[in-house]
Amino acid sequence: MSRPGAQLEHSVSAVRCADQCKEKGEAVETKQIFKSQYRATAQMLRSAVEGCPDSLWNDERYKNPFWHIAFHAIFFTHFYLHSTEEDFIPWEKHKWDLVSLGNDPGNQLLTKEEIIEYLDHFEERLGELVDQIDLEADSGFSWLPFGKLQLQLYNLRHFQHHTGELCERLGQEGEIEVEWIGRVAS
Repeated sequence: MSRPGAQLEHSVSAVRCADQCKEKGEAVETKQIFKSQYRATAQMLRSAVEGCPDSLWNDERYKNPFWHIAFHAIFFTHFYLHSTEEDFIPWEKHKWDLVSLGNDPGNQLLTKEEIIEYLDHFEERLGELVDQIDLEADSGFSWLPFGKLQLQLYNLRHFQHHTGELCERLGQEGEIEVEWIGRVAS
C-alpha cells in the first residue's frame, strides 16, 4: 500500500502540470478530461459489479438492490451525455420502469452479465457522446437549469456517488475492496 497522501500529491502535481501547460499556451482538452473521469468511474463500477457476491446482488435487506443502483447509475450517466431527452438512444435492453431508485422493481432483475453488457455499451459510445457535447450550450434538459459544462460535473458526481455507494456496500458486507482509479487515458 502506498503511503498516505501519495494519491493527493499525484493529483496536485497533475493540476500544476495543467497550469504550466496553460501558461505555455497549450490548452488542456476539457473533453479529454471528462472522458478520462467517466472511464475511471465506469471501471470502478465494473470492478464493483464483478466483485459483488451473488448473495448481495439482490439482497432484500436493502431498499435498492445492488443491481438496481448499478443500472440507475449507468442509465443516468448515459442519458445526460446526450444533447436532449429527445436525442437519447437507449441501450437495446433498456427498462424505463427501472430508472428511478426507491421504486420496487418487482420480479424484474438484471443479471451481472446484463449490467456488464450495459457498461460495455456505455463505454463504447462514451467517446462519441462526449465529443458531441457543446460545453457552452444549455443543459438540454428543462429540469436542469444550467449549462452543459455544469451538467458534466453534475453527471460525474452522480455516477461516482452511486459507484462509491456500491463500493462501500461491498466493503461492509463482504470486506471486498474496489481499487480507486483516479483517471484513465482517453
